[in-house]
Amino acid sequence: MENTHKAKKVFVQGPISPDFVARSIASHQSKTGIGAHAIFLGQIRADQKDGGAVTGIEYTAYEEMAEQTFHEIREAAFSKFELSCMHIYHSLGLVPTGEISLFVFVSSPHRRAAFEALEYLVEEIKANVPIFGKEIMGEGGHVWKENS
Repeated sequence: MENTHKAKKVFVQGPISPDFVARSIASHQSKTGIGAHAIFLGQIRADQKDGGAVTGIEYTAYEEMAEQTFHEIREAAFSKFELSCMHIYHSLGLVPTGEISLFVFVSSPHRRAAFEALEYLVEEIKANVPIFGKEIMGEGGHVWKENS
């Protein structure tokens, strides 16, 4: 049986708020077949660079291509792991240091699948989705960020 899930919009403008994360978690309380949730929150660090301290990252993307790649990664994860549901959100625009730019939330009947799927998803997103981050420096400079 082939899993085909509706493509979901991933991109949000600006930072992902703690309230949004909390509401996402709370909305799953009625899904009583779920035994585990695993969550990844990517937060912007104030790294020290030659141009000074990073004050934020400005994200851009080839949105249509990126959304398609997100969909393919989601479908692969649903086929590899026993998941009840999955949510992925990534910021576009400026995200200041200390704020969240990536929110990956997976639910499964069992914890092992949730942990493994979460790691798989984050690594696939970092390696394959055409998203570009420009690190903004306090002194007005910038550096294009490379995913590692």
